[in-house]
Amino acid sequence: MSTGRQLLSVDFEVFGRVQGVCFRMYTEQEAARVGVTGWVKNTGGGTVVGQLQGPADAVDHMKMWLSKKGSPSSHITRTSFSNERTLAALEMSGFSTRF
Repeated sequence: MSTGRQLLSVDFEVFGRVQGVCFRMYTEQEAARVGVTGWVKNTGGGTVVGQLQGPADAVDHMKMWLSKKGSPSSHITRTSFSNERTLAALEMSGFSTRF
């Protein structure tokens, strides 16, 4: 990227009341709004997992959003982030909900 903005990739898992409250839909909308790619899905254990890729500032915004805001009806108790790494180029295009 000619702007010199660092690209990051990070995996996440969100705990709390995050299923049945449109969490994935709102995550997909927020990711598109700030310009990150990746995916999100529900787990059998009642959490939401996914991966974010994009400019560091946009990924940092999503990390805060996934930790503190979420969907209007959600109640986030904890969010964990793992496998953070820098990227030479994005490995995905768009942001999707997986099943």
